[in-house]
Amino acid sequence: MEMNQFSAKAFQRKIDAFCQLRLAPLFKDDELPRLKWYLHTLIQTRRPAPRTNGRTDWHVVAAACGLDTNLLAGNARQIDPAFDAIGRWIRDTRLSAATADPEVHRTQKTPRTKSVPTRPRPARAPQNHPKPAPVATAASPGTNLEFPEALFNVKEDPTEFSEALQLQLRRHGETYWTLHRAITGPDDVTEKTTLLSWIEGRKVPRTVESFEILSRIERRYRLTAGYFKSKLAHPSRSASGFELSGIEPAERRRIAWHLPEDFNTLSFQKREEIVDWVRRVIISGTTDYRKYQAAAAKQRYAIRFPGVSYGGRAPRDGKIVVPANYEQTWVEDPDLLSGVIEAPPSLAMEMADLVRFKTSALTSVGFQRNGVWGEETASQKIEHLGLMFGALAASRDGEVKGYGVPVRQLTFGLLIFPGVWDWYLQWRETRRGFFTAWEVDMLRIALAITKEGTGWLRQHPELLARVQPIAGLVSQNEIDYANADWHGACDDFHKHAAHRVKEIQRIARVHRDPFEPIMPVLEAASPVGEYRKITEEIIRLMPDEHRYPRPAAEAVRSFLMLRLGLHLGLRQKNLRQLMLNPKGSMPRSERALEKMKRGEIRWSDREGGWEVFIPAVAFKNAHSSFFGDKPFRLVLPDLLDLYKHIDAYVDRHRSVLLRSAADPGTFFVKTVKTTSTNAAYDTTSFYEAWRHTIQRYGIYNPYTGRGAIKGLLPHGPHNVRDVLATHILKQTGSYEQASYAIQDTAEMVAKHYGRFLPQDKAALAARILNQVWEAA
Repeated sequence: MEMNQFSAKAFQRKIDAFCQLRLAPLFKDDELPRLKWYLHTLIQTRRPAPRTNGRTDWHVVAAACGLDTNLLAGNARQIDPAFDAIGRWIRDTRLSAATADPEVHRTQKTPRTKSVPTRPRPARAPQNHPKPAPVATAASPGTNLEFPEALFNVKEDPTEFSEALQLQLRRHGETYWTLHRAITGPDDVTEKTTLLSWIEGRKVPRTVESFEILSRIERRYRLTAGYFKSKLAHPSRSASGFELSGIEPAERRRIAWHLPEDFNTLSFQKREEIVDWVRRVIISGTTDYRKYQAAAAKQRYAIRFPGVSYGGRAPRDGKIVVPANYEQTWVEDPDLLSGVIEAPPSLAMEMADLVRFKTSALTSVGFQRNGVWGEETASQKIEHLGLMFGALAASRDGEVKGYGVPVRQLTFGLLIFPGVWDWYLQWRETRRGFFTAWEVDMLRIALAITKEGTGWLRQHPELLARVQPIAGLVSQNEIDYANADWHGACDDFHKHAAHRVKEIQRIARVHRDPFEPIMPVLEAASPVGEYRKITEEIIRLMPDEHRYPRPAAEAVRSFLMLRLGLHLGLRQKNLRQLMLNPKGSMPRSERALEKMKRGEIRWSDREGGWEVFIPAVAFKNAHSSFFGDKPFRLVLPDLLDLYKHIDAYVDRHRSVLLRSAADPGTFFVKTVKTTSTNAAYDTTSFYEAWRHTIQRYGIYNPYTGRGAIKGLLPHGPHNVRDVLATHILKQTGSYEQASYAIQDTAEMVAKHYGRFLPQDKAALAARILNQVWEAA
C-alpha cells in the first residue's frame, strides 16, 4: 500500500509500530511516550519536523518533547527515518488531495459595473442542427487538462534546454503561469519565477525538487522520461537536496553524485540499500583489501618527516648534527600519540642523513654504499619507516594499540635490536591477520642498513648513544653488549633478520589481488575495447564548455588520462610527469630530458602528429633489454577524436584548470583551488584523480543507469598495464609481444601483468585450428 493511501490514524499506527521496534530499546519507559506524542502531533497537524540547513533541529524537538537534546541528537540516525516518513506522508497526501479533481474551479468575480435588468428574449424555435465533433484544443486559462493535446508536430528538436521548454509550451498552448498551476501542489516549493528563469535560460534545474518538476512536465506533455535532462548543458551534474540525515557533509558530497533523482521519494529501506551499495562498491571498493585499507586509514599513527626530501648534499664529515638542547625544547603531547605527529629533531636529522646517504651523487669521505634510491623509492622508505616509528610511539590504550615508547627516545639506533623488530612484525600480523610481502620488504631495509661495509646504520655507531632501555624491547645488557662490540651486534642482528625473512616468506599471503578490481575487463574478449567504454561514457556526459568551463576541462583531462594510458602503457610516474611542448615550440633535447628524468608530449612536424618521447633513464626498468639504452618514442594515433581533444585541452582547458597558478610544465595539471600550493600532480593525487574517474564514469550504477562496465571496482592507473598485456595475450598468445605494450620483458608480463588462463589459451588455439575446417 502506498503511503498516501494511509489515513492519519492508520499512518499513526505505522509510526507507533516503528517506535516500538526501533526506538523502544533506546529510550526509557517515561521517555518514549513523550517522543511518540510529538510524532503524533506532527501527523495530526500535518507539520514536518523542524530542520536547519537540511538537518533536524534537535533543540526545537527537545523543547517540544521535554527530552534531553544530546539524547535525541545521539540517536539521530534511528529517529530521523520517522521524521522523513512523516514528511513524505504529508507531501503525498497533499498532492493526492490536490489532484483528486482534474477540474480547477475558480470563484466567479463580481463585475465592477452595476447590473442592468434585461428584458427576457423570446424563445427561438428549436432547430435540429448536427453537433460538430469535439476538437482537441489547448488548455484554456480557466481549465486544467491533465494531458493537453499538442497543437503541432515538432520538425526539429532543439538541443538547448531553455529552447526545448519554450517549444513545448508553445506546442501545447500554455504559458509558464498555467503550467506551474497545473503541475504544482500546495506543498511544492518551486515558484512560477523559477519556471520563468528556466525558460529564459537564466537558470537550470539543480535540486531534486526541480528534477521532479521536470518529470511532471514530461508526463503532462507525454514526452519520454529524461527528455529535458538530456538537454541540460551539464547532464552529469549531481543534484542537491537529498535527504541524507546522519551523514557527514564530506561523505554526503561524495555520495550525492551516485544517487538517483527520485531518492527522496523512495522508501526508507530502499534508500538505505542504495547508500550502502554506494559506500560498499563505489567509495570503498568492496574487496577484502580495500575494506582493510579503509579501516586502517581511520587509525592514523605515523610519524612525519616534513623537512626530509629527495636529494641534497652530504656533509663532508658524515656526522649527524642534532641540537644540544632538543630534549629540553621538545614538547610531547600524550593526546597526539595516536595520530600523525612530526618527528622530533633528533630523529628527523637521522632520517635526513639516511636519505642523503642513499640519494646524493657522492657519499661523504670514508663512507661506502651499495646502490642508490630514486625519488619514488626514497619517499616510500621515509613513509614506511615513519609508520614503524609511529607504531612504537602510539599509545597502548588507543585504538592503534602501539607500544607507547616516548617520542624523545625514538632513534635509528633501536633498529639493531631484534626485540624491536619482532614486536613490530607481530603487531602488523595482529592488525592484518597474517603476514604479507610488506613485512619482508621492511626486513630487507633492516638488512641493507646493517650490511657489513655498506650499511648506513653500521657506519654510524654514534647512534647507540641515544638508545635507552625500553622494557620488553631493549635491555641494558643488550645496550652494553652493542657498546662493547658494535659490529658484532650488527652481525647478530643481520643474521636474525635474514632468518626472519625466510620464515615469513614461507607463510606470507597475498592480500591485494591486482586483477580483482578490473576482472570484468580482463574476462572480456577484447579487454582494451571494454575499458575504452569508460572514455565513451566521459564523452557522453561531458558538460558544455561555454557554460561550465571548469567541469568540461576536468572531463577532458579525465578522458585524456585514460586514452593516453591505453595508448602508451606507461607506469603512473612516467605518465604523471610527462611534460608538455605545445605546437610551434622547440622540443626539448634528449639530454635535457635525461637530466630531468622525464619525457614529453610534443608535436612532430615530420610525422604530422602528437609524439611522446621519453628517455630510457626516466623508466624504472631503464636497464631492461626492452630499451637497450635507447629512448621510448611513439606517435599517437588520431583515432576517435584523440587529436581533437588534445588540441582543445592544450589550447583552452589546461589554462582553465591552472587559473592564475604557476605552470608546472606537465601535460596533466590539477584543478587549482584557493588552497592549492602546487598545480603538479604527485603520486597520491594522480592516483585519486584516476580512481575518481573510474568511480564516476567506469562503475555501472544500477540505480542511476550511469557508468560503463558492470562489476568494475575503483582502481588506479597501474591497472591499465594489466589491461594492455592481457589484451595482447588473448589476441596473439605471445608474452613477448605483450611486453612491448608496457615497455617490459616477457618474464615480467608472465609474473605480474598478464592474465592468460587455460581457457584463453585453448580458445586461441581453437581459433587457429578452426580456420582449417572453415576452409574445407
